Amino acid sequence: MKKYQIYALIALAILLYWFVIPAVITHNVPELAKEGKEIPKLVAKVWDHYMAGRYVSPNTPPEALDEEGNPKLEKMVRYNAEIGVASAPIWYVSLEAPNYPKDAFPEGIPVYYHFDGFSGDVHEMNTINHFIGMDPMERGAPYLRAIAPYVLVLLALAYVLFILYDWKWLNYLMWLAVLLPVIFLGFYAYWLYWFGHHMHDWGAFKIKPFMPTVFGDGKVAQFTTHSYPTTGFWLLLAISLFTLLAIIAKKRSLKEREGR
Repeated sequence: MKKYQIYALIALAILLYWFVIPAVITHNVPELAKEGKEIPKLVAKVWDHYMAGRYVSPNTPPEALDEEGNPKLEKMVRYNAEIGVASAPIWYVSLEAPNYPKDAFPEGIPVYYHFDGFSGDVHEMNTINHFIGMDPMERGAPYLRAIAPYVLVLLALAYVLFILYDWKWLNYLMWLAVLLPVIFLGFYAYWLYWFGHHMHDWGAFKIKPFMPTVFGDGKVAQFTTHSYPTTGFWLLLAISLFTLLAIIAKKRSLKEREGR
């Protein structure tokens, strides 16, 4: 195998395992659970696998967890616990407030952002957002979250074509993967701006339109917020790096071949 094929395979493996497989197989699991629809056993096993070791809300019934404290989808549905998406979380926002004591909420109220949805204490965060007149999180990027699994599949297919064929236009398509971290941050920042500038009068606490903190620590009314990258973002950076190396290595390989 050539260098560019090895680099591209590494990027593809990361994309498939952490994003494509969980996003596709467990697609719409939170919605299916809310609607009371049956979830196939394979889907439940995949969800359980990816959720092992992830954040578990203090509000989750202990009966919905296994002996190691990991959530089990069938039990989560049975006990009406909050269910998040299984793909790698990319960014997280944690909120601290006097009415959420450290002993009960040691990590504050964390919410994790994924390509295809949310996880963490989403219901609790929506309650706080309602308090200040902000829309629930589900209003943000609904169409982007819905098509995310399909876009990820197409991107994985583009990697396969890039590895197998020497079509030059594939190099340009691969730049989409290189820019994934930037694309995510762009949409994330836009929707934070949208939420902060579309406040409603129903809030018990009135605040002026504002730009929520994209990166770092911030303050909103009596709440302290923390906004930082998490596992999925570093995986996106790895995908970006290996894809960039693959593009450069392939260009060199094609030049060497043409020069013979």
